[in-house]
Amino acid sequence: MEDKNIICKDCGKEFVFTTGEQEFFKEKGFTNDPVRCPDCRKIRKNQKRNKKFNETDLYKYVVFVKHFYLEIK
Repeated sequence: MEDKNIICKDCGKEFVFTTGEQEFFKEKGFTNDPVRCPDCRKIRKNQKRNKKFNETDLYKYVVFVKHFYLEIK
């Protein structure tokens, strides 16, 4: 295996997919090469984490507050 140069689909910058990373992907059973550079992967992961928090935890918090408020009345 050799290092691969890949163009990030989000920012358009070229990044290197090293032989070590390719072996790691293979061990994990990943069949596709990455399409985003490490920086864009971090950004995307954080966006997903924040979106998940906003949608689920906010709903749970509102339900809890409404329930707590109704018990106090």
